[in-house]
Amino acid sequence: MPSELETAMQSLITVFHRYASKEGSSDTLSRKEFQELLRNELSGFLQAQKDPAAVDKIMKDLDTNSDNQVDFEEFVALVAGLSVACQQCYQMCVKKTGKKC
Repeated sequence: MPSELETAMQSLITVFHRYASKEGSSDTLSRKEFQELLRNELSGFLQAQKDPAAVDKIMKDLDTNSDNQVDFEEFVALVAGLSVACQQCYQMCVKKTGKKC
């Protein structure tokens, strides 16, 4: 039976490929696929972005090889960065309340 962390890693892979397989290469996310992934899987994060060009800016920042696609490694960088930010918020909440949030 897979561990909780192994299950989480499998979920990342599954979600990425669910969207990447919609058009073009199944190893990368096009802008349209990336936008759909953000809208469906990270809707709270996307709603917090007030800039209408946020998706383009995020994609440009992630696209380290400048191929106008987001590959799995670039996608994981987004997830890791958001996870770090959430952890920081969690730590601030714990300090503020003195208990788990």
